[in-house]
Amino acid sequence: MAAEKTYLKPIKSKSVVQQVIDRITEAIVNHRIHPGDKIPTEQELAESFGVSRNSVREAIKILVSYGVLEIRRPEGTFVCQGFSESMIDPLLYGIILSDTESMESLKELREWIDVGIIYKAAQKADDEDLRKLKGALDAIREAAVNKNFKAMCDADEEFHQCMADMTHNILFIKISEVTRLLTKKIRYQTVYNMGKMGKIKEMYDVHLSMYQFIKDKKQTAVDEVVRQGYFYEYGVLDEEGN
Repeated sequence: MAAEKTYLKPIKSKSVVQQVIDRITEAIVNHRIHPGDKIPTEQELAESFGVSRNSVREAIKILVSYGVLEIRRPEGTFVCQGFSESMIDPLLYGIILSDTESMESLKELREWIDVGIIYKAAQKADDEDLRKLKGALDAIREAAVNKNFKAMCDADEEFHQCMADMTHNILFIKISEVTRLLTKKIRYQTVYNMGKMGKIKEMYDVHLSMYQFIKDKKQTAVDEVVRQGYFYEYGVLDEEGN
Protein backbone atom coordinates (compact mmCIF):
# COMPACT_ATOMS: atom_id res chain seq x y z
CA MET A 1 0.00 0.00 0.00
CA ALA A 2 1.16 3.53 -0.76
CA ALA A 3 2.66 5.31 2.24
CA GLU A 4 0.67 8.47 1.56
CA LYS A 5 -2.63 6.69 2.23
CA THR A 6 -2.67 7.73 5.89
CA TYR A 7 -6.42 7.18 6.10
CA LEU A 8 -5.61 3.45 6.11
CA LYS A 9 -3.97 3.53 9.56
CA PRO A 10 -5.16 0.75 11.92
CA ILE A 11 -8.47 1.07 13.80
CA LYS A 12 -8.64 0.21 17.49
CA SER A 13 -12.13 1.42 18.34
CA LYS A 14 -14.85 -1.01 19.39
CA SER A 15 -17.29 0.50 16.84
CA VAL A 16 -15.40 -1.11 14.03
CA VAL A 17 -17.90 -0.88 11.16
CA GLN A 18 -18.71 2.77 11.89
CA GLN A 19 -15.02 3.58 12.21
CA VAL A 20 -14.36 2.06 8.80
CA ILE A 21 -17.21 4.10 7.37
CA ASP A 22 -15.87 7.26 9.01
CA ARG A 23 -12.33 6.64 7.81
CA ILE A 24 -13.35 6.12 4.18
CA THR A 25 -15.75 9.07 4.28
CA GLU A 26 -13.09 11.31 5.81
CA ALA A 27 -10.69 10.33 3.04
CA ILE A 28 -13.26 11.34 0.41
CA VAL A 29 -14.10 14.63 2.15
CA ASN A 30 -10.40 15.49 2.45
CA HIS A 31 -9.77 14.57 -1.20
CA ARG A 32 -7.32 11.79 -0.42
CA ILE A 33 -9.53 9.62 -2.61
CA HIS A 34 -11.69 11.16 -5.29
CA PRO A 35 -14.95 10.46 -7.15
CA GLY A 36 -14.27 7.73 -9.68
CA ASP A 37 -11.28 6.32 -7.77
CA LYS A 38 -11.06 2.61 -7.09
CA ILE A 39 -10.61 1.88 -3.40
CA PRO A 40 -8.40 -0.96 -2.07
CA THR A 41 -9.85 -4.46 -1.88
CA GLU A 42 -11.66 -5.71 1.24
CA GLN A 43 -8.59 -7.71 2.20
CA GLU A 44 -6.26 -4.74 1.76
CA LEU A 45 -8.53 -2.48 3.78
CA ALA A 46 -8.89 -5.09 6.53
CA GLU A 47 -5.12 -5.47 6.80
CA SER A 48 -4.49 -1.72 6.75
CA PHE A 49 -7.19 -0.93 9.31
CA GLY A 50 -6.34 -3.91 11.46
CA VAL A 51 -9.93 -5.16 11.45
CA SER A 52 -11.79 -8.19 10.14
CA ARG A 53 -12.73 -8.51 6.51
CA ASN A 54 -16.38 -8.94 7.57
CA SER A 55 -16.33 -5.50 9.22
CA VAL A 56 -14.95 -3.94 6.05
CA ARG A 57 -17.54 -5.75 3.92
CA GLU A 58 -20.38 -4.48 6.13
CA ALA A 59 -19.03 -0.91 6.01
CA ILE A 60 -18.82 -1.05 2.22
CA LYS A 61 -22.39 -2.35 1.99
CA ILE A 62 -23.59 0.62 4.04
CA LEU A 63 -21.64 3.12 1.94
CA VAL A 64 -23.05 1.52 -1.22
CA SER A 65 -26.59 1.92 0.18
CA TYR A 66 -25.78 5.57 0.89
CA GLY A 67 -24.74 6.10 -2.73
CA VAL A 68 -21.13 6.87 -1.76
CA LEU A 69 -19.53 3.73 -3.19
CA GLU A 70 -20.48 1.46 -6.05
CA ILE A 71 -19.41 -2.10 -6.77
CA ARG A 72 -18.46 -2.85 -10.37
CA ARG A 73 -17.93 -6.52 -10.88
CA PRO A 74 -15.35 -7.73 -11.64
CA GLU A 75 -13.38 -4.45 -11.52
CA GLY A 76 -13.82 -3.69 -7.81
CA THR A 77 -15.34 -0.96 -5.61
CA PHE A 78 -15.27 2.68 -6.68
CA VAL A 79 -16.18 6.07 -5.24
CA CYS A 80 -19.36 7.26 -6.92
CA GLN A 81 -19.32 10.24 -9.25
CA GLY A 82 -22.07 12.84 -9.02
CA PHE A 83 -25.11 13.15 -6.81
CA SER A 84 -27.44 10.26 -6.03
CA GLU A 85 -30.85 10.56 -4.33
CA SER A 86 -29.88 7.74 -1.99
CA MET A 87 -27.18 9.96 -0.48
CA ILE A 88 -29.73 11.95 1.50
CA ASP A 89 -31.90 8.99 2.49
CA PRO A 90 -29.95 8.36 5.74
CA LEU A 91 -30.63 11.96 6.79
CA LEU A 92 -34.31 11.59 6.02
CA TYR A 93 -34.56 8.29 7.86
CA GLY A 94 -32.87 9.96 10.80
CA ILE A 95 -35.59 12.60 10.84
CA ILE A 96 -38.31 9.95 10.58
CA LEU A 97 -36.86 7.93 13.45
CA SER A 98 -36.21 10.91 15.70
CA ASP A 99 -38.54 12.16 18.42
CA THR A 100 -41.36 13.36 16.18
CA GLU A 101 -43.48 14.12 19.23
CA SER A 102 -41.80 17.52 19.18
CA MET A 103 -44.34 19.05 16.79
CA GLU A 104 -42.87 22.51 17.31
CA SER A 105 -39.59 21.34 15.79
CA LEU A 106 -41.43 19.81 12.83
CA LYS A 107 -43.40 23.02 12.30
CA GLU A 108 -40.19 25.04 12.23
CA LEU A 109 -38.57 22.59 9.81
CA ARG A 110 -41.49 22.61 7.40
CA GLU A 111 -41.80 26.39 7.60
CA TRP A 112 -38.12 26.80 6.74
CA ILE A 113 -38.38 24.33 3.86
CA ASP A 114 -41.55 25.86 2.41
CA VAL A 115 -40.16 29.41 2.51
CA GLY A 116 -37.08 28.24 0.63
CA ILE A 117 -39.21 26.32 -1.84
CA ILE A 118 -41.36 29.33 -2.67
CA TYR A 119 -38.30 31.52 -3.17
CA LYS A 120 -36.71 28.97 -5.50
CA ALA A 121 -39.95 28.21 -7.30
CA ALA A 122 -40.40 31.93 -8.02
CA GLN A 123 -36.91 32.00 -9.52
CA LYS A 124 -37.10 28.79 -11.57
CA ALA A 125 -40.74 28.10 -12.47
CA ASP A 126 -41.55 27.80 -16.16
CA ASP A 127 -44.96 27.92 -17.86
CA GLU A 128 -45.53 24.18 -17.49
CA ASP A 129 -44.71 24.36 -13.79
CA LEU A 130 -47.22 27.18 -13.31
CA ARG A 131 -49.86 25.27 -15.24
CA LYS A 132 -49.54 22.29 -12.91
CA LEU A 133 -49.57 24.48 -9.82
CA LYS A 134 -52.68 26.27 -11.08
CA GLY A 135 -54.36 22.89 -11.56
CA ALA A 136 -53.64 21.96 -7.95
CA LEU A 137 -54.89 25.37 -6.82
CA ASP A 138 -58.14 24.89 -8.75
CA ALA A 139 -58.58 21.52 -7.04
CA ILE A 140 -58.20 23.23 -3.65
CA ARG A 141 -60.83 25.81 -4.64
CA GLU A 142 -63.24 23.10 -5.80
CA ALA A 143 -62.77 21.15 -2.56
CA ALA A 144 -63.40 24.31 -0.55
CA VAL A 145 -66.60 25.07 -2.46
CA ASN A 146 -67.85 21.51 -2.00
CA LYS A 147 -66.63 21.35 1.61
CA ASN A 148 -64.89 18.09 0.76
CA PHE A 149 -62.24 17.74 3.45
CA LYS A 150 -60.59 14.63 2.01
CA ALA A 151 -60.31 16.26 -1.42
CA MET A 152 -58.89 19.39 0.23
CA CYS A 153 -56.15 17.38 1.93
CA ASP A 154 -55.28 15.58 -1.30
CA ALA A 155 -55.23 18.82 -3.29
CA ASP A 156 -53.07 20.49 -0.63
CA GLU A 157 -50.59 17.62 -0.89
CA GLU A 158 -50.50 17.95 -4.68
CA PHE A 159 -50.05 21.73 -4.45
CA HIS A 160 -47.02 21.44 -2.17
CA GLN A 161 -45.56 18.65 -4.30
CA CYS A 162 -45.88 20.89 -7.35
CA MET A 163 -44.12 23.73 -5.53
CA ALA A 164 -41.27 21.43 -4.54
CA ASP A 165 -40.96 20.13 -8.12
CA MET A 166 -40.75 23.71 -9.37
CA THR A 167 -37.43 24.18 -7.57
CA HIS A 168 -35.88 21.58 -9.88
CA ASN A 169 -33.73 20.62 -6.89
CA ILE A 170 -33.86 17.02 -5.68
CA LEU A 171 -32.82 18.03 -2.16
CA PHE A 172 -35.80 20.34 -1.77
CA ILE A 173 -38.10 17.72 -3.29
CA LYS A 174 -36.97 14.85 -1.06
CA ILE A 175 -36.87 16.82 2.19
CA SER A 176 -40.24 18.41 1.41
CA GLU A 177 -41.74 14.94 0.93
CA VAL A 178 -40.49 13.79 4.32
CA THR A 179 -41.61 16.89 6.23
CA ARG A 180 -45.08 16.57 4.68
CA LEU A 181 -45.16 12.91 5.65
CA LEU A 182 -44.22 13.70 9.24
CA THR A 183 -46.87 16.44 9.54
CA LYS A 184 -49.59 14.61 7.59
CA LYS A 185 -51.71 13.73 10.62
CA ILE A 186 -51.79 17.25 12.02
CA ARG A 187 -52.49 18.71 8.56
CA TYR A 188 -55.48 16.41 8.07
CA GLN A 189 -56.77 17.31 11.54
CA THR A 190 -56.35 21.01 10.77
CA VAL A 191 -58.42 20.76 7.58
CA TYR A 192 -61.13 18.82 9.41
CA ASN A 193 -61.26 21.33 12.28
CA MET A 194 -61.37 24.32 9.96
CA GLY A 195 -64.11 22.66 7.94
CA LYS A 196 -66.25 22.20 11.04
CA MET A 197 -65.76 25.88 11.85
CA GLY A 198 -66.69 27.06 8.36
CA LYS A 199 -63.17 28.35 7.64
CA ILE A 200 -62.20 26.04 4.80
CA LYS A 201 -62.12 28.89 2.24
CA GLU A 202 -59.30 30.50 4.18
CA MET A 203 -57.05 27.61 3.13
CA TYR A 204 -57.77 28.34 -0.52
CA ASP A 205 -57.03 32.04 -0.02
CA VAL A 206 -53.59 31.33 1.46
CA HIS A 207 -52.71 28.87 -1.31
CA LEU A 208 -53.81 31.49 -3.84
CA SER A 209 -51.36 33.93 -2.22
CA MET A 210 -48.56 31.36 -2.52
CA TYR A 211 -49.42 30.82 -6.19
CA GLN A 212 -49.36 34.58 -6.84
CA PHE A 213 -45.98 34.94 -5.12
CA ILE A 214 -44.52 32.35 -7.48
CA LYS A 215 -46.33 33.55 -10.59
CA ASP A 216 -45.36 37.18 -9.99
CA LYS A 217 -41.81 36.18 -8.96
CA LYS A 218 -42.03 38.09 -5.68
CA GLN A 219 -39.19 37.78 -3.18
CA THR A 220 -40.60 39.52 -0.12
CA ALA A 221 -42.86 38.58 2.80
CA VAL A 222 -42.96 34.92 1.79
CA ASP A 223 -42.33 33.74 5.34
CA GLU A 224 -45.45 35.49 6.63
CA VAL A 225 -47.69 33.92 4.00
CA VAL A 226 -46.23 30.49 4.66
CA ARG A 227 -46.73 30.85 8.41
CA GLN A 228 -50.34 31.91 7.91
CA GLY A 229 -50.90 28.88 5.70
CA TYR A 230 -50.34 26.36 8.48
CA PHE A 231 -53.29 27.54 10.60
CA TYR A 232 -51.55 26.27 13.70
CA GLU A 233 -54.39 27.42 15.95
CA TYR A 234 -56.74 24.93 14.27
CA GLY A 235 -54.46 21.93 14.48
CA VAL A 236 -55.82 20.71 17.82
CA LEU A 237 -59.27 21.60 19.16
CA ASP A 238 -61.24 20.25 22.08
CA GLU A 239 -64.55 18.41 21.68
CA GLU A 240 -66.44 21.71 21.67
CA GLY A 241 -64.28 23.13 18.90
CA ASN A 242 -62.38 25.50 21.19
